[in-house]
Amino acid sequence: MKKAIILGPSGSGKSTFSVMLHNATGLPLYHLDNIWWNADKTHISRPEFDLKLSDLINRDCWIIDGDYSRTYEPRIAACDTVFFLDFDINICMEGLIQRLGKPRKDMPWIDYELDQELVARVKKYESENKPVLLSLFAKYYRKNVIVFKTRNEAEDWIIHTLPNALTNS
Repeated sequence: MKKAIILGPSGSGKSTFSVMLHNATGLPLYHLDNIWWNADKTHISRPEFDLKLSDLINRDCWIIDGDYSRTYEPRIAACDTVFFLDFDINICMEGLIQRLGKPRKDMPWIDYELDQELVARVKKYESENKPVLLSLFAKYYRKNVIVFKTRNEAEDWIIHTLPNALTNS
């Protein structure tokens, strides 16, 4: 594994998983939220974001954390490994609530209340985003796609499976 992306709904723990993966592998980690968002909750332009993303995916190795559905295909095409946190909506909602008031390395500000637009996206993820991802996984069937249904599965994979994979590569 040299190029990995972490996908899943907001609140699923993509950033937490990506940090654990980074710590275990030493691969450079990039949080798309830190690229897209400014500290004042404005964002850069799409062309500027696309240019920065293109620069990242053309590098030799990386972990890219963030869902950003508009950019699924170029990231899936460029990576060798996809981690999909396919968690129940209740787990994601719990994740959104648990991170309130806490500083995060993957965001340039602290949220103190739930963003209702974000909540709506989480609620629609299963019907809108997941079918697109499943279609792309089928299209890019040679990619190593690892799907987790729970946080424990993801953590167990980092602890138990990844060390063996790194030893055998």
